[in-house]
Amino acid sequence: ISHSMARIDELRAAVKRGGGQVLVGFQFRFHPGLRKIADWLKDDAIGRPLSVRAHWGESLPDWHPWENFRDGYSARADLGGGVVLTLSHPLDYLRWLLGEVESLWAFTSSQSNLSLPVEDTAEIGLGFVNAVIGSVHLNFTQRPPVHKLEIIGAGGTIRWDNDNGAVQIYRGEDGQWEMISPPDDFSRNDLFLDEMRHFIDLAEEKVDSLCTLDDGEQALYLAWSVLRSSKSGGMVAGKLSLEGLNE
Repeated sequence: ISHSMARIDELRAAVKRGGGQVLVGFQFRFHPGLRKIADWLKDDAIGRPLSVRAHWGESLPDWHPWENFRDGYSARADLGGGVVLTLSHPLDYLRWLLGEVESLWAFTSSQSNLSLPVEDTAEIGLGFVNAVIGSVHLNFTQRPPVHKLEIIGAGGTIRWDNDNGAVQIYRGEDGQWEMISPPDDFSRNDLFLDEMRHFIDLAEEKVDSLCTLDDGEQALYLAWSVLRSSKSGGMVAGKLSLEGLNE
């Protein structure tokens, strides 16, 4: 919803005053693989979730090779750049899949030779309200690009790979992996098309928002808490205070 927590309350008041609908643009909530994982977790397919690991790394200069990557928002602090805010999607979809985060710690730095004025690498530890522990790794440097997720449960394991879109599940009682691939004609653009269709349905009051203003605020809140933890060198825990998050 923004690169800053400032004025979110004004946005919320404007939405309430105007009676509008809000869909925050976290398109991975529309990925068929992640939606399948949501169904599996709802059905206790791997028992109680115990731990989770998300890894997303890709070379920033390769995103738009036809332009100077240093001019884009991802590389500029004044536009909300840095790997934490730019690649904040895992912070959103982990909340969606596993529930609220109650504590976190983080290290961030500029590890590469890109000479960016923002962080290009982050290592984040998460403690969830339901006792799941997890971690997120983000970077602007990795070649080839990698975006993967693994959830370990008391009765099995789930894996997702954004490269091929496939999800895998290992149920302990079966003793073997099952893989589900997306449709043959699936492409990344389908996430945005499905998101737009959902927004039209939302505007026509046919559905509830799959990613609400509250969801967007909380994802941004977590991202700024990551930056706060890295700056302070300490854990951010409990009811996180908004004060100082944008400093």
